[in-house]
Amino acid sequence: MKIAAIDVIRLDIPFEDGGTGLGMTPSAWNQLDMVLVKITTDTGIIGWGEAFAYYCARPVVAMLEDTIIPMLIGADASDPQAISQMLQRKLCLFGRYGITIFGLSGIDIALWDIRAKAAGVPLAEALGGLRRDSLTAYASLVRYGDGQVARAFTAKARSEGYDFIKLHEISRAAIQPCIEVLDGAELMVDVNCNWPEHEAAEMAAWLRDNGTLWLEEPTFPPEDYAQMGRIAGGLAISGGENLCTQWQFADMIRSGHVRYPQPSVTKVGGLSEILPIAALADHTPGVTLMPHSPYFGPGYLATLHLCAALRDAPMFEFLYVEPKAWLYRNMPLPQAGRIAVPQGVGLGLEPDPEIIARYRRE
Repeated sequence: MKIAAIDVIRLDIPFEDGGTGLGMTPSAWNQLDMVLVKITTDTGIIGWGEAFAYYCARPVVAMLEDTIIPMLIGADASDPQAISQMLQRKLCLFGRYGITIFGLSGIDIALWDIRAKAAGVPLAEALGGLRRDSLTAYASLVRYGDGQVARAFTAKARSEGYDFIKLHEISRAAIQPCIEVLDGAELMVDVNCNWPEHEAAEMAAWLRDNGTLWLEEPTFPPEDYAQMGRIAGGLAISGGENLCTQWQFADMIRSGHVRYPQPSVTKVGGLSEILPIAALADHTPGVTLMPHSPYFGPGYLATLHLCAALRDAPMFEFLYVEPKAWLYRNMPLPQAGRIAVPQGVGLGLEPDPEIIARYRRE
């Protein structure tokens, strides 16, 4: 089974989140930038992948089209892990992390989709076995920067049945109103590396006293694990959405300072890189993998299948926004805080061609 063709498709799907869109990204964030990878084999099997593309879609497309894809036409499509290692070795001079690994992630997800389809099984089975057919989902709220707005959306998520809610607020004034309406739900807080160490230590103590489940990426840089250990004060720390490959995660896990490693399948190098990360987490006491998934294309489905196959049941991160359209006709969405894993072969669903045509950007 050989790779016959690879197409790269860029989509921009607007979304609403109830806020200003400011605070977490370089400019107002109000659309989902998607880079889809479509691989067709000489046997007619089509696999779909997704490369991380928020605010970097153009260079990711260029890396795929100009550098990665020319090396893959005619290659054996049956072994995603071998393709991953080959590409990483050949591209190490051009930056293994960042844009390069984002592109490789899209290729890898598509190849795993093909592998599962060729075997006639759901992707979770190809990843080691379907351990669960549904997952606990948590509402991952955007940063509103306003305590009353954040409070309203926290209450809304709770009323919809979410038992776990993650904030991206960075001030006590914005977090406290949300705590007041949790109504028994568990709280997580992700500050995207915004706090200096002394502030992070103070906030970690306050969040711990308020029963917070985890504090995510409290300080900069996100790979300073010793700093995380100094500020934790007994509060569980999570992080890893900005790390790439199993090697960076090995450093994180072995540091002993991160309770919940969070690889992002569209950033880390795809499923081929997450599998050894999961194996290391399985053999490290006190560590549970908690994949990062704020996207709605093949990466979303791949993360669902990965979570269904992991030994320890993780929660699924659902970005709490309302896109103008879903890429899939039967998009699996959380219901009362649970989300079903698609049971079809491969990723389980195929992108809607009408949505691709409507939101495609050349």
